[in-house]
Amino acid sequence: MTQKKEVSDFWNDASCGEDLYLPGSDIAGYAAQAQARYALEPYIEDFARFKDARGARVLEIGVGLGADHQKFAEAGAALWGIDLTERAVEHTRQRLAALRLSSRLAIGDAENLDFMDRSFDRVYSWGVLHHSPDTPKAIAEVWRVLEYGGTASIMIYHKWSMLGFMLWVRYALLRLRPWMTLAEIYARYLESPGTKAYSVAEARSLFGAFSMVRIQTVLTHADLLEAGAGQRHRGGILTLARKIYPRQLIRWTLPRAGLFMLVEARK
Repeated sequence: MTQKKEVSDFWNDASCGEDLYLPGSDIAGYAAQAQARYALEPYIEDFARFKDARGARVLEIGVGLGADHQKFAEAGAALWGIDLTERAVEHTRQRLAALRLSSRLAIGDAENLDFMDRSFDRVYSWGVLHHSPDTPKAIAEVWRVLEYGGTASIMIYHKWSMLGFMLWVRYALLRLRPWMTLAEIYARYLESPGTKAYSVAEARSLFGAFSMVRIQTVLTHADLLEAGAGQRHRGGILTLARKIYPRQLIRWTLPRAGLFMLVEARK
């Protein structure tokens, strides 16, 4: 089985956050999922700039359950969306249909986008491209399909994160395998097989073809053990850690040690 098939199978079993935040596949269910999503990750709306999308040609890579896609559609974007999994595309199609919104949705591969050069004014992707087996190729595809002067808003995982450190302690140090690298830890123990995370310098290199790149990292609910989203690692150690975790101290002293790296780039 190829790594891409493994990734597809992993997310096709349940679109990101589906089991935790989707009470029902109807308007009320999707509204509840969106409310939970933006409460947990309030920085999405400023980063995505949904309200500025009116009239713009926007491509979202990795539509997931469709909450962000809905925001772009409501803003009046000329909208396209792809996902590697049929499940995510169907969820998003059902969500938009219930709200009488429209988008051109399809199953697609981020490493081989089925669009002409310079097709879009904006490309948006939240937490997707680090799952692609060939992330540099996926980012090169983002550059290719953007219009000159167009912008990419891409969230990828940050290597030097509190979550990464906690995973390393649990799966390397406590198992007497301290030689394990963070790259191995992310690939084996964070979400789909082969998941990657990057330093800021590595991200700048990935986006080196762009004329402008702005990067920030943010502490997440995962770094602060504030929610159950995405946790595959339940057990006594995690239960204890959640009770004694020094969240406020981390916010004060390590504000940049977050899992999410927000990359804004202009072609």
